[in-house]
Amino acid sequence: MEKIKLEIIGMSYSQSQSGAYALILGVAGKRIRIPIMIGGFEAQAIAIGIEKMKPQRPLTHDLFKNFAVHFDINIKEIIINKFEEGIFYAQLVCEHNGKISKIDSRTSDAIALAIRFDCPIYCAKEVVDEAGIEMDDEENTMEKEKAVKPERETSSTHKSRFEDYLLEELEEMLQKAIDEENYEEASIIRDEIKRRKELL
Repeated sequence: MEKIKLEIIGMSYSQSQSGAYALILGVAGKRIRIPIMIGGFEAQAIAIGIEKMKPQRPLTHDLFKNFAVHFDINIKEIIINKFEEGIFYAQLVCEHNGKISKIDSRTSDAIALAIRFDCPIYCAKEVVDEAGIEMDDEENTMEKEKAVKPERETSSTHKSRFEDYLLEELEEMLQKAIDEENYEEASIIRDEIKRRKELL
């Protein structure tokens, strides 16, 4: 099977499916994009991994990583190996005591784990050929301006809620939101902190 390396381009809230997100993967160095529809929980797991948030208790994908590391299992790479009837399928390529094993996985789970194991994401060439979309230059430029996290329909409303707080207060609020496992709010506060720091 010929493999093509992918990178995470971003995520955006789906306008057509309530509660769903579009995860956009791209062929490294090219303008080919692969959009994958995922649920809100899966989008949150990916966003938390990208933003390197540290929840007080491990989430499902963090628990999986802790379990694997404890038993000396490493995920070497993930491969999106099949696309049938609009559904993407993936495999985890794992190593334990020098032995390689492949485990079937939902694509969203595989990507959430790839982020946590810092391993490459690959896609079978036939899947890229079938499901890939080539962007024109204008679309590609607009896409690069988007942040790599789920967009929220109410982000502007939430952002204004935090504009009057000091940076130190925001950092305390961020930690409190993480401790309370309110990751949606934590992500919004983190956006505001990042925006402030970029202005300094």
